[in-house]
Amino acid sequence: MKPQQRPSRPHFSSGPCVKRPGWSPEVLANALVGRSHRAAEPKARIAEVSERSRALLGLPDDMRLGLVPGSDTGALETALWSLLGARGVDLLAWESFGQGWVSDVTGQLRLEDARTLAADYGQLPDLAQVDFDRDVVFTWNGTTSGVCVPDGDWIPDDRKGLTICDATSAVFAMPVPFEKLDVVTWSWQKVLGGEAAHGMLALSPRAVERLESYTPPWPVPKLFRLTKGGALNESIFQASTINTPSLLCVEDAVDGLRWAESLGGLDALIGRSRANLAAVARWVEKSDWVEFLAAAPETRSSTSICLQLTDPWFQKLAAADQRAAIKRLVGLLEREGIALDIAGYRDAPPGLRVWGGGTVETSDLEALLPWLDWAFAEIKE
Repeated sequence: MKPQQRPSRPHFSSGPCVKRPGWSPEVLANALVGRSHRAAEPKARIAEVSERSRALLGLPDDMRLGLVPGSDTGALETALWSLLGARGVDLLAWESFGQGWVSDVTGQLRLEDARTLAADYGQLPDLAQVDFDRDVVFTWNGTTSGVCVPDGDWIPDDRKGLTICDATSAVFAMPVPFEKLDVVTWSWQKVLGGEAAHGMLALSPRAVERLESYTPPWPVPKLFRLTKGGALNESIFQASTINTPSLLCVEDAVDGLRWAESLGGLDALIGRSRANLAAVARWVEKSDWVEFLAAAPETRSSTSICLQLTDPWFQKLAAADQRAAIKRLVGLLEREGIALDIAGYRDAPPGLRVWGGGTVETSDLEALLPWLDWAFAEIKE
């Protein structure tokens, strides 16, 4: 029997993520379209994004924050191309995006002194093996595996290298100790449900010192250049962007931040995401066909909630048949208007991925879960 209750919103995509509750295109009515982003009013609106983000996240006062092109990917690539090479680097990878940074550092920048600490999907590398005399590149939350670092206690305060963190599916949903991080990147289309193509880049004083004392041996593309005349280009961190941003997207980002403030700020956002994970955990505990992909409870993501199918019937299928079964399952849910875009990431083991960030209502997740049981029963042969 099909469940009776349906989610009010079927949007459970892990990126771009669902808009805030109550969002409509009317929130963009005051967007400063048709204006130069260099003009005073549009520039002030861009600055508002940074100012509200800084306040909401509790960034240290001495941390620069700027808007860069290319989403989180652009922000992280900007850091890699501008900062790496002065020291050896440890690269942590336990899912596809971390592996992407490994590929870029070793295959594009071709750093010889690059060490990879990797783990399979569902696991973390041994964080005790990280050498903080070297630079360290890692994702706070593995968006495609649902595995996050448990905290920042493994990062020493007296590190000599820089910590460069892709935090795009963690900020605004998990406690992130910014004092432990020298570079932090994220994008608008994660967690607060903003529009894509824009990235945020936060730099500690130690990162700024590296930029001003070290010149990489490779050419740095214009979109990645953070210095001018050997000094930090401060204008980038004062709302003068490297290239033209979308002022529609800027308006939408401001709306998401104002909504977060209206809830009670960061603690409220974290609470909403944790409640979503808890709802899924209660269901998983009673299920006989599904389990979290993240092996350790303390590493389970509250945003990109990844699930593996453990039913013996499914486990006996060949990999291609498993993916076909997942396609049938998510197709049923899409046709019913219950859930959109919840198949696991293409490089991850066959499974499901359900977004649990703060813009998702827990009641919608609770309504979804019985439908997952129904859909699995429908495809099981």
